[in-house]
Amino acid sequence: MNGNMLNPLEVASNVYKFKMENDRVRVLTATFKPGDKAIMHHHPDHVVYVLKGGKMKLTSQGKTDNLDLKAWDAIFLKAQSHEAENIGQTTLDLLVVELKK
Repeated sequence: MNGNMLNPLEVASNVYKFKMENDRVRVLTATFKPGDKAIMHHHPDHVVYVLKGGKMKLTSQGKTDNLDLKAWDAIFLKAQSHEAENIGQTTLDLLVVELKK
């Protein structure tokens, strides 16, 4: 990662909040109100646990996916830089667990 330039806590502080960190993981929460966007940011390998579901557009390397996230789902994503936007009518609440090498 290029310093803090792509750190979600820095570039997307409108949705990401810090919960805890140790030598194995960093845990963040992400709350996306309808229309909220997290500009391009980076995560290492990470697990997203859906607390409140909704619809999200995820754009990474020129590819866009529309995700229908259901409460209690857990999704593993490989390390990537992406942009995320709530394209639904409900607030999305996510718990993001970033894995450290």
